[in-house]
Amino acid sequence: MGLKGAQKALFPLRSVPDVVRLFELELRREQPDLVLLSLVLGFVEHFLAVNRVLPTNVPGISFEPAQGPESLTYFPVADLSIVGALHARFTAQIRGAVDLSLYPRPDGYSSRELVKKVSDVIWNSLSRSYFKDRAHIQSLFSFITGTKLDSSGVAFAVVGACQALGLLDVHLALSEDHAWVVFGKDGEQTAEVTWHGKGNEDRRGQTVNSGVAERSWLYLKGSYLRCTRQMEVAFMVCAINPSIDLHTDSLELLQLQQKLLWVLFDLGHLERYPMALGNLADLEELEPTPGRPDPLFLYHKGINSAKQYYNNEHIYPYMYLAGYHCRNKNVKEALEAWADSATVIQDYNYCREDEEIYKEFFDVANDVIPNLLKEVASLADSAEEKGSGERGEVRQKVTLVSREVDANDDDDQGSEDPREGRRRGPRRESKPEEPPLPKKVTERRRPSSGQRTDRPALEKEEVPSSGPSPPPEGPILTFQSEKMKGMKELLVAAKINSSAIKLQLTAQSQVQLKKQKASAPRDYTLSFLKRPRKSL
Repeated sequence: MGLKGAQKALFPLRSVPDVVRLFELELRREQPDLVLLSLVLGFVEHFLAVNRVLPTNVPGISFEPAQGPESLTYFPVADLSIVGALHARFTAQIRGAVDLSLYPRPDGYSSRELVKKVSDVIWNSLSRSYFKDRAHIQSLFSFITGTKLDSSGVAFAVVGACQALGLLDVHLALSEDHAWVVFGKDGEQTAEVTWHGKGNEDRRGQTVNSGVAERSWLYLKGSYLRCTRQMEVAFMVCAINPSIDLHTDSLELLQLQQKLLWVLFDLGHLERYPMALGNLADLEELEPTPGRPDPLFLYHKGINSAKQYYNNEHIYPYMYLAGYHCRNKNVKEALEAWADSATVIQDYNYCREDEEIYKEFFDVANDVIPNLLKEVASLADSAEEKGSGERGEVRQKVTLVSREVDANDDDDQGSEDPREGRRRGPRRESKPEEPPLPKKVTERRRPSSGQRTDRPALEKEEVPSSGPSPPPEGPILTFQSEKMKGMKELLVAAKINSSAIKLQLTAQSQVQLKKQKASAPRDYTLSFLKRPRKSL
């Protein structure tokens, strides 16, 4: 089965609007052609981000010049002869390798053996040795022309191959860091079809039930995306990688991804896809589209989607929101979003394959938050220097209250997680050598309704007050964890010591129930200081 007349009529594709029109046509169909769309996106991405040299001696390859906002740009022309040949080659390869007569389908649904066979065809067609995490190998264009695919690309290729074979019950299933397939009546059966992480363990054909049962983040306790065909199109759009190098993105690819996501949004196909909404919000932050909702609306829509359809089991919608506030130096809002993500992750059991999300939290705690506080403090210092020149730093008066939670407080703290005592353990403290603590620090007791009145409160005062103390000005920070209680003296010091604060924040808490071997220190990237490139 080749391309249809309506599809051929749109070729050649000479610009971003031409590609968008092709997607709009396919999305109106009940079964969008995943193979065709993936080949087109891979072709465009290859010549805009991988090989940007204008070919002069390659037959059939040309570039369409267009006047950009600042200079002349070029768009690779996707000719029907090239795309059609790639499409025919993929379908012929799959149909030639899978004999459907050997796999009966009495009820019209695919069997596990048949799905395993299709995954074997894709798997065995890949190059034996290549870097599995390299960029720009997620599309079927990469599979056909280079026999390379990343992990999620293999799962997508299996679904595309099943569609080419007429196995319409096979669909893509997505967590926040993994992909597999669902099939059978109502998608009730699952099958691994690709690897995860750095290893190439062969689990193809197995169900994901064990991962769901052990409550690992990798399988989201069963609250994963069960994609429709249109959501599978959204997946390939989210997988577009506009990176030319570590510091440069392709403007054309960014525009193409943004426009295609808005097409999918308008048709309602992102309603159940929280991470796609986060990707779209990031793109809107970079280049707002006139007449469209602002990024914050999209971030919160992604969070609401996770709450409504996935039992609030997803982490990245909150991470997207926190990244936005971090980039815009909204400290309070960023901390709130990170706290919400931590609230979600605490209900998962730690598993070996969940290391990706714990790397993210490690980055946030050890690098992003300290750097964010340092940058905000530097901005405050600059504002002070430009101001009246009065003595002191620009800071808000804050009363720091430590809460000693014990058994007698259970009634007052009924809303707290009963597992706090298990998660929080002794900590290693690091006291700064400089600057010295204020010379005059007095402790006073501050009554609070619904709480014991014998809890100490620490507030900096220059002169002790002989009469009743007035209520403190500004907000009140209440610290419950042992680690944060150790922050009091650092925060009320005459001068902020960022190094001491960082040491205190990175003090290791005893949160693991099982003893584990110490691992070598690793270098993690600051993924939240730039636009995330999550493909799932």
